[in-house]
Formats: sequence, C-alpha cells, structure tokens
Amino acid sequence: MGTAAPGGGGWVDRLIGSSQRARVHHYTRYTLYTFAGVELVAVPLNMPQWIANSHPLSAVGTGVLVLLHGLCNIQLTRVGLRWYLAEGRGVVWPGRLLAAHAVVTALIVALVFVSVAAGQAPETTVGALVSLWAFGISGPSLLLSQRQLWAGLGALVGAMVVGGTAAGMAAQLTLVLAVLSGGLSVLMAFTCRVTTWTLRVVNKLDAARETEARLAVAEERLRFGRDMHDVLGRNLSVIALKSELAAQLARRGSPAAVEQMTEVQRIARESQQEMREVVRGYREADLQAELAGARGVLEAAGIRCRIEDGGSTELPVAVQSALGWVVREGTTNVLRHAEAAVCVIRLRPPARGGIVAVLEMENDGVRGAGAAPGGSDGTGLRGLRGRLGALGGTLTAEPYGGGVAGSGAAGAAGAGGGAGKGGSFRLTATVPVPSPAGAAARSRTGAATEAATDAAGREEPVTALHTGEREAGPPDGAPLPGPVGDREVGE
Repeated sequence: MGTAAPGGGGWVDRLIGSSQRARVHHYTRYTLYTFAGVELVAVPLNMPQWIANSHPLSAVGTGVLVLLHGLCNIQLTRVGLRWYLAEGRGVVWPGRLLAAHAVVTALIVALVFVSVAAGQAPETTVGALVSLWAFGISGPSLLLSQRQLWAGLGALVGAMVVGGTAAGMAAQLTLVLAVLSGGLSVLMAFTCRVTTWTLRVVNKLDAARETEARLAVAEERLRFGRDMHDVLGRNLSVIALKSELAAQLARRGSPAAVEQMTEVQRIARESQQEMREVVRGYREADLQAELAGARGVLEAAGIRCRIEDGGSTELPVAVQSALGWVVREGTTNVLRHAEAAVCVIRLRPPARGGIVAVLEMENDGVRGAGAAPGGSDGTGLRGLRGRLGALGGTLTAEPYGGGVAGSGAAGAAGAGGGAGKGGSFRLTATVPVPSPAGAAARSRTGAATEAATDAAGREEPVTALHTGEREAGPPDGAPLPGPVGDREVGE
C-alpha cells in the first residue's frame, strides 16, 4: 500500500487504498449511520413553532429526548449491523438498549400528542413523529425478526391513529399522517435490511473465493503427491526387494549379488530422472493458460484487460514457460500493489530475421505518489530475473509517463511500486529465441552428454562394489545436481 501524501488525511488514504470488500463495508456502515442520525435534524425541523412557544424546560426536555433517541438509534444500528452479519453468533443481544429506545419513543409520542391536545402546539407538530419513526426504525430493523418488526410497525401506526383521535385532530389529517408514517417506516426498514443483506452476501462470496483458492492449492498438492507416488512407489518397492535379495546373495558369497546391486542402481537412476521430469512439469507454466487466467482474474477484480498476442504458440516451449511465469507474477503485482483500471498484456514474438521475443505488461494504477520510482524489487521479480537469465533473457520493471494505451487516464501507482509522471507502470521481459538449427544442435549435444553420463553411471557401481569404496557423489547435505537441486525444488 502506498504511503499517504504529505498533508493528506490518513483515514482517507487508508479508505482509498483498502480492498473493494472493505470499501463496500465502509460505505454501507456509514450510510446506515447517516440514516440513523438524520432524525437529530429532521425531528426539530418539524416543531419550530412548538419549541418557540413552549416553556424553556419543556423545550430542553424535548431536545434531550430527541438527542437520546437519536443516540440510541445510532448505537442500535451499530450493534444490529454486527448482529445481522454474524447471524446472531458471538454478538450479545442488546435487549436493554432496545427497551430504552422504545421508552424514549413512547415519551416523545406522548409529549407531542399531549401538547397538541392542550393547544400548546399546532397539529403540524405531529409531522415530527413521521420523521422520528421513519428514521428511528433503522436500528431495530436489523435486530428484530420480520414478525416482530411488522408488529412494531402496526403498533406505531395504531399509536398515531389513537393519539390523533384523542388529541382532537381532524380524521383526514390523522389518516394521512398514519399512512405516511407507516409507509416511510416500512420503506426505511426494507432499505436497511436489504442493504445489510447485500453486505452479508458480499462476505459469503469473499469467503467462498478464499475457500476455492485453498481447495485449488490442496488439489494441486494432492495431484503432485499422486504423481510422485506413481513414479516412485513401484520403483522403491523393486529397489527394496532387490537390495534384500542382493544382501542374501552376498552372505552366500554369490557373484550374482553384484548384478542385483547394479540393477538397483539402474532403477534408482531411472527413478531420479522420472522425479526430475515430474518436478520440471510441475513447475512449468502454460503461457496460453496464464494469459486466459490473467484476463479472468483482472476482469473479476474490475480491471479491464486487453491481450495483444502476436503469436505465442510459435515460441519454443521453454520460452513460453518463462513468459508464462512473467504473466503470472505481473498479474499478482497488479492485483496486490496497484489501483489499476486498465491492464494491457502485449506479446511480440521475433519478427522475420529477429531473435528476441518481448512481453510487456502495462497498467495505469501506480499507487503511492510519494514512493521512489522503480522501487526495490520483491522476491517475485528477483525470481523472474533468475528464470529469464537462465535463457539469456532480461526483465525490467519501471514507471513511465504517458498512460496506458486505451485507458483514457493515468493512475497513481504501479505493480512494483514507484510513481511515474504519467502514473503508469510497465513490466518488460525479453527472451532470446534460438534458431531451429541451434536448438537441434543443442538437443543433440544434450542427448549425447546424457547418454555418456548414463553409460558411465552403469559402470561405476561394479568398481565400487568390488573395491568396497563409496560411490562418488555430493557431500552430505549438499543439493543434488541438475533440476532436482535447490534451483528447481527449493524455490
């Protein structure tokens, strides 16, 4: 998250830099608080003549009651929001606060109708009760069940009719005020319930998304475990049986023990190679799948994504895998470190006669105007540089001016941190693409080297068994050579 600009409000920056779910929570909470607090202004506005003509103590008492009613309603809204979202789990039922709210409401209603009946206030003062009930229902609407809520609304309308009749008000005016207060109260209660229900749905969707991500990780771990079991389970069983047979033959002095141990070593080498292939396949990234996944994830986060694929299928598999990791890491950085509206992924394979493939990711969401341009690289970017460096490629991540093409606006922060003049950020990866002849030559050389290594490995165990020496290998605790070492497995 970017640092707050000098002189800016900290809570505003925290609100802007928070997640979409947090912003929805803040918006809903403060909207409901506003509904609950409106009565502190709306009720006094409906009784200015009464307040002006009444005794000072009566005016002060009315003001204190209205203030207490408003504060009770705001607190009920605060507790009711937690109660409704938690569905009653872990939140204490505010029974005393509800009772206090009901008592204060009854006192205000009685005071208004007594004043009207005594001629101390005009009949229009009863309009204050419409505001009192319409906005004062926001808190209780989140705590009461539907049956309790309808019963309470019926009691309010009945109190309006009985009080108006007892105060000698015109029947037509009493009926209009009763219908108006009942209709507005129902509308406000419905609005508060639906708004909070929407917030509950957002919470459940967010929890479902987290659960889905955890299940995806668990499923991938199970798949990898099944692959490792399929590759090593049978071979390890054979190695155990042949080792036991070789031990028995060695006790009898039979030369067949050497043949059995040679077979054990051959199976062990095959198992090692198969494990390398499993790990290598597990860590490879499919460029097409990563591009499709990036589009889906970014658009789900409200970021327009445009992919300009100039021919990724024509690239060698190794180059596609490396660029796939770039797309994955770049997408993660846009989601975590940017407030982007547009992200463009542009892939340019080598032109006719060219030797370099270029992948660019641009976004207009650089966050944190006070950050240093081209801020320090994280672990992800350093890992990408290592992957691309193994193929002779390079990676640059930097802010730049001018905005993202097609965005229509520049943002304020970037995927890797920093702020450019235009508020945009670009991640660029370049990878040399070997010519077909060079690739074929390297393939033949690699195959010959591997064959020679396997041949040498098959001869070494016999000498070691005859001389009683330990086969040469890496020291204890050192990483295995090749793809099974720290570079492939330990990352």
